[in-house]
Amino acid sequence: MKLLVIGGGGREHALAWKLSCSPRVQKVFVAPGNGGTARDKRYVNTSYQSNEALADFARSEGVAFTVVGPEAPLASGVVDVFRARGLRIFGPTQAAAQLESSKDFAKAFMTRHGIPTAAYRTFSNAQAAHDYVRQRGAPIVVKADGLAAGKGVVVAATVQEAIAAIEAMLGGATAGDEAKVVIEEFLTGEEASFIVMCDGQSVLALATSQDHKRLLDNDRGPNTGGMGAYSPAPVISPTVHAKVLREVIMPTITGMAADGIPFSGFLYAGLMIAPDGGVKTLEFNCRMGDPEAQVILMRMKSDLVPLLDAAIDGRLDQVEAQWDRRTALGVVIASHGYPDHPRRGDRVTHLAGDDDDCITFHAGTEWVDNSLVAVGGRVMCVTALAETVRAAQKRAYDAVDEVAFDGMQFRRDIGFRALKPRAPAIAHADPL
Repeated sequence: MKLLVIGGGGREHALAWKLSCSPRVQKVFVAPGNGGTARDKRYVNTSYQSNEALADFARSEGVAFTVVGPEAPLASGVVDVFRARGLRIFGPTQAAAQLESSKDFAKAFMTRHGIPTAAYRTFSNAQAAHDYVRQRGAPIVVKADGLAAGKGVVVAATVQEAIAAIEAMLGGATAGDEAKVVIEEFLTGEEASFIVMCDGQSVLALATSQDHKRLLDNDRGPNTGGMGAYSPAPVISPTVHAKVLREVIMPTITGMAADGIPFSGFLYAGLMIAPDGGVKTLEFNCRMGDPEAQVILMRMKSDLVPLLDAAIDGRLDQVEAQWDRRTALGVVIASHGYPDHPRRGDRVTHLAGDDDDCITFHAGTEWVDNSLVAVGGRVMCVTALAETVRAAQKRAYDAVDEVAFDGMQFRRDIGFRALKPRAPAIAHADPL
């Protein structure tokens, strides 16, 4: 069996790795892939010129099915192109992907279908947005309406900071312009990631996870695409897990179907969990998170191939996933200047060796003149499995300390929330 993974980040490296572990798989193509997938015989990097060209490639190579990693191909309609040609692919259509590609669409959808979320207003006129922020006060949250690689959110501590964010996102936009900004009430609590597989009707919940968005230790610095993650997430207790499925996930799937745009693919609900266990939805993503995918897939004991097969065929209710009870923890190593001005071209002079319990998933790397080079942004995610959070943390950071390239930056506290004392909870028989 030949498979195709679309994308070139750490999430896509992790997907390709997990698929390659299946005894049914002969070859995994990755389009376009990265430096990590380029030098591993389990994968074959291929170019990504257009959705149509990828569909041609999948047909000519006899690809059994395709998995879409990042959001941009989904928003551009890659699933629609493949399906129109009778090719099997896992991911939402362009219409369904609006849950991620448009914050305004997602907020209106949640409001219409009674899915708990923060109060909001959408603006295309910068002055009107300024007036609203001055009226509401701070703290307040400002979001770019479209795709922003996980960095289009500003949690503004002051009105001035919010206005600056609006200016950056809208500039001098006036009513009728295409650009939009969504302004939300500020919510307190603890964030977590809840990711499921969907086939349009049924869902399969994946292991819970929690990422670290801020660049610096102790959740300081600017928002990023994610500086690390761990799984399982203790904040998602059995009670919260059931509540999220009942109040967020299933209403989303039934609501999309009722609106005539059934959702199939990975659905990621970014949640805010209040101290009393209340849940609100911060956002939807239409793909696995990055770096959440790396830790979730490290813990997946099941073969991923039959799960995706069932999801593509609408048989997701007939399968289940098994999970390693251990903790997985991933530390992202980023380039100098990330996230605002990531530097390209620093040569990676040393990497940690991979084994069954610690793998370096590449993202922003390429092979240039027979050398591995950091090409900007998040460069790699070192991911480890161990019996406890603290042990996984130590294993991952021991491996991170073996990595060397100029300007590398990473957090030293990934997993700190999982080490906080919590009220006792009834444990899952097989922790998610």
